[in-house]
Amino acid sequence: MKLTDRIAIITGAARGIGRACAERFIAEGASVIISDIDDERGHETARALGANAHYLHCDVGDAAQVDRLIGAVISRHGAIDILVNNAGITAPGDILEVSEVDFDRVIRVNLKGAFLVSQRVARQMVKQVKTGRKAGAIINMSSVNAVVTIATQVPYSASKGGINQLTKVMALSLAEHGIRVNAIGPGSIMTDMLTTVNADPEARHRLLSRTPLGRIGEAAEIAAIAAFLAGDDASYITGQTIYAEGGRLSLNYTVPVKS
Repeated sequence: MKLTDRIAIITGAARGIGRACAERFIAEGASVIISDIDDERGHETARALGANAHYLHCDVGDAAQVDRLIGAVISRHGAIDILVNNAGITAPGDILEVSEVDFDRVIRVNLKGAFLVSQRVARQMVKQVKTGRKAGAIINMSSVNAVVTIATQVPYSASKGGINQLTKVMALSLAEHGIRVNAIGPGSIMTDMLTTVNADPEARHRLLSRTPLGRIGEAAEIAAIAAFLAGDDASYITGQTIYAEGGRLSLNYTVPVKS
């Protein structure tokens, strides 16, 4: 119960990694605001996770909606201690094909959205520190695609590279207030986004051939890192990106795949 009495906002938490983070945080004693644009699944997730989960609609790329989200959380709980910027989308296309509309759409959610929510939450956290409340923690969701990349994921890869730099600059800006900012860089994780790849034997083989641990990761494994970064065990860690990718970034070749 290392997050007892902490108030957490998790964006994009109706499903996948965000939902897993919400479940883990609640198990650790936190109260969690699940934020998403999928209202049906958001409310369903909040009901499933119990009394310490509450759903609020928010399009993170819209500053007015972000302001309403923060205001509602403060009105309900009086404070914000943890933020997980998990909301993210993708749009396929290489540099010759990807449209300006798709590029803008992905950057708006993945990078601008993380900036908007972080800025508003950080301002609240600074106020809380001045009143004697324990300093908060912000966790951004990056990706291995911030370091290595796929030619057909131009806007997504660019957005995640931006997240890594946003994490560092926020960490420096907020260090004087004791607020820590870190990121998690997942590899291939079993979420809805990966379902079609996992169902295609050739695509799955290709994926596992670049994963030394020989398996696809689970959302709960990313949630465990988020819980660590949110808690006191990570009290001297800031400005870092922790990659959970089964060894992929260390690999300079392919590995045999077990049938």
